[in-house]
Amino acid sequence: MPHLGSTAHLRALADATLRDAPPPGPAAAAERITLLSAGIGAGHDGAAAELARRLTADGFTVDRLDLLELLPAGTGRLVRDGYHRMLRTAPWAYQRIYRGTEQAGGGGPLTAALLRGARQRVLRALPPGTRAVVSTYPGASRVLGGLRRAGRLTVPALTYLTDFSVHPLWVADGIDVHLAAHAVPAAQARGAGAGDVRVTGPVTDPRFYPADEETRAAARARFGLPARASLALLVAGSWGVGPVRQVALELRASKVAVPVVVCGRNEALAARLRADGIEHAFGWVDDMPALMHAADVLVQNAGGLTSLEAFAAGLPVASYRCIPGHGQTNAAALEAAGVAAWIRDADEFTSAVFELANGARGLRQRAVALALFADAGRGPAAEIARIARAAPARSAVPTPLLRRPVGRPRRIAAVTAVACALWATALGTAVATTDDGPRLMHALGHELDPDDAGHATHTPHDAAPHAEGHRR
Repeated sequence: MPHLGSTAHLRALADATLRDAPPPGPAAAAERITLLSAGIGAGHDGAAAELARRLTADGFTVDRLDLLELLPAGTGRLVRDGYHRMLRTAPWAYQRIYRGTEQAGGGGPLTAALLRGARQRVLRALPPGTRAVVSTYPGASRVLGGLRRAGRLTVPALTYLTDFSVHPLWVADGIDVHLAAHAVPAAQARGAGAGDVRVTGPVTDPRFYPADEETRAAARARFGLPARASLALLVAGSWGVGPVRQVALELRASKVAVPVVVCGRNEALAARLRADGIEHAFGWVDDMPALMHAADVLVQNAGGLTSLEAFAAGLPVASYRCIPGHGQTNAAALEAAGVAAWIRDADEFTSAVFELANGARGLRQRAVALALFADAGRGPAAEIARIARAAPARSAVPTPLLRRPVGRPRRIAAVTAVACALWATALGTAVATTDDGPRLMHALGHELDPDDAGHATHTPHDAAPHAEGHRR
């Protein structure tokens, strides 16, 4: 079966859209940029890593900070682990919370109180000579915006929107510039109140590019994949969440493509899939570019960085059985931009995968997606560099504001209490707004029970397909 990337049309398109950026101009040794991300999943950190690589190549000294590590008393771990557990054990509850905060325009007073606890720590972590601070995580944007409004941060604060859909938490008063990959997220950011929003295109590792037949064959051989069959690459983020098992079994039953599943750090899921007879089920994969070069279509459920990487690799993308919250809003935004197909009905799944992997629908979608990378000199890193160099050289933080605040133990205790209250309130909201409150508490209690740590947790999203079909 011929691979779409082998056509002369797509080779020419790839050459035109992915050419190297012009060489950077000279940069002073003192020029520094700080990137503030968060270790939740891999998308926010992945975007920060590629921005850091490009800015370093442009002559900047780049420092990377993790917001969760700057929250006092280990509250960042509480937030990360709580979010992870909810996605695994009660995704429907996360949907309730996501919608509630979206309608409220942000995370509410408890979230604001928790993030205020990080402001002083962020200021103290900024190295001398910092010319700009860039967020790739919505909570970090809130922290930076608050510091800018209060006059405590004197250099530009920017946000790079890693998703195609923009939750109101992304838009913070005080942020100087919001950078968007496409006009769709840019419009959503403006609708949420952002002032200066600039469409700069996405940022992805340069190893993601459209493969020719030789590269494709080598990638398949490396991973032990069939040489000629159509391959559907199924991904579920670094945590391997969502109805991954169900989709893999659907793909195998359809016979339209061989499922190749990446489970991230969810090794239990990978083992379960192999027990189901899904031959090509992987845990964490270090060389995702090669795996994308081997595939004919990507099936995803979250719409984050992996989708952007697939666009750069010339791989058609289908959003299917998306996780709640940002997974579904990203699917809608990607569809509106014309870069991915959102398959809402299980009856359409087989035909859509076939058309994307082998037909004109896949060709059209790939052309639109590759066009995102048409102007390599206008990427978000280039825009960040321009803003940083245009800013007056000054200390990022007024010196008097770096003094250690008094009452530090009391403040840490207060922030810890706020973090616990935030998590409890989130759970309370989910319980109060759904008829399945007992199921949520049972699921989370089972997940947190230390006596049950050695047993497999059977969750709805890892279950095999039920007779009633897809529940939306």
